[in-house]
Amino acid sequence: MNLTIRDYLNTLKGKRAAVLGIGVSNTPLARLLLNSGVSVLACDKREEADEELRELSALGAQLCLGKDYLEYLEGCDVIFRTPGMRPDLPQLQAAVERGSLLTSEMEVFFQVCPCPIIAVTGSDGKTTTTTIITGLLKAAGHTVHLGGNIGKPLLPEAESIKPTDFAVVELSSFQLMTMEHSPCIAVITNLAPNHLDVHKSMEEYIAAKENIYLHQSADDRLILNADNRITRAFAQKARGLVTLFSRKEEPSGDCLFLRDDAIWRKGGGEARKLLCRSDILLPGDHNVENYMAAIAAVDGLVPQQVIRDYVKTFGGVEHRIELVRTLNGVRYYNDSIASSPTRTIAGLKCFPEKVILIAGGYDKHIPFDVLGPEITAHVKRLILTGDTARKIRAAVETAPDFLTRGPIIEEYETLAQAVAGAHAAAREGDVVLLSPACASFDKFKNFMERGNTFKALVRALGDGKGV
Repeated sequence: MNLTIRDYLNTLKGKRAAVLGIGVSNTPLARLLLNSGVSVLACDKREEADEELRELSALGAQLCLGKDYLEYLEGCDVIFRTPGMRPDLPQLQAAVERGSLLTSEMEVFFQVCPCPIIAVTGSDGKTTTTTIITGLLKAAGHTVHLGGNIGKPLLPEAESIKPTDFAVVELSSFQLMTMEHSPCIAVITNLAPNHLDVHKSMEEYIAAKENIYLHQSADDRLILNADNRITRAFAQKARGLVTLFSRKEEPSGDCLFLRDDAIWRKGGGEARKLLCRSDILLPGDHNVENYMAAIAAVDGLVPQQVIRDYVKTFGGVEHRIELVRTLNGVRYYNDSIASSPTRTIAGLKCFPEKVILIAGGYDKHIPFDVLGPEITAHVKRLILTGDTARKIRAAVETAPDFLTRGPIIEEYETLAQAVAGAHAAAREGDVVLLSPACASFDKFKNFMERGNTFKALVRALGDGKGV
């Protein structure tokens, strides 16, 4: 019998647990530990306790705050790191050498979850694919628990999850770095350079992603993007059934593919047509890929008619090519989730016309050379802001077609100025697209705050009413 959450918490009785980073995932975790009689050291780089930390203190947690918050881990039996924290920090390694167990909320959830887990990772498309999988399962009548990078922390909910339910989780490379358990169904949407400000190399980034399937059994399933060189190669290491999906070809073996503007499914016999591309409400080739990945994940769990009905109604996820408003014939789209060049390229290809693009942000040390030619091909006016403005400008201006096809380039200090510049330049029929190709941390807490700020600025434009 698998370990239950109650069994796990009982192993911590009389022990001391450090919770590092008191945020979205770790605050409920700290409460769970405290309510289970575990001694908790709540550590955070914030200098002063806010309401969240004061609440934990009232429940019995010892607070350790400030820039040296990792210096006081001696005597802790188990340490829960926040997802974005590297596991090889000197303070963490020293604690492990002293006998502490280093883990995370998601790692423990994988150990105690009583139901099947479907997990999604990749450089782009994770959230949309995870959301589609969840929506399809719910539409088919299943009870679904959504967590990881989206949804809510699942470990505190583990006791209420039934074996007949499904857990659907989105996993980042940071969460996967030390993962020693894999889901029964793993999906990798694609891989391209990302988060190289945290990962030491592209090789380390890829190795982290691979943990989503390396611990699978022969009974498990792995869904891979056949059009991505990196992910296609993972099939050789897989222990379970591999399903490939492709927009460009019909792979051999178990697969989904695009033919005659329709998604087809082949597995153990002749290929069958699942749905027409025109049925999909979401724009762009990348969303065709997201649907193929999601449909492969729920194969055998969701009837075909449910899938066909769902694709005609699902309008997408907030901050992902989200139509904010139409003003004076100009459409304004929020694609704040696009924190990498590949993501922005996918967004640009959603529109048949050249767009006015607002880009730039925090520098993750990702090369922009692939972005330059795509901007010259798909952008009429490039509006840059943030730390990476000069790097993106250089990538565009050195692109082969810049002198003949290149966009007008402007730079602004703030997002508000950038939106105002785009508004002043836009004419009826134009598309203004916020798709930064960068993270938001130079000026915003996260991509949601950046996207919400953009939407507020756009909604405040002009005197007319958007539709």
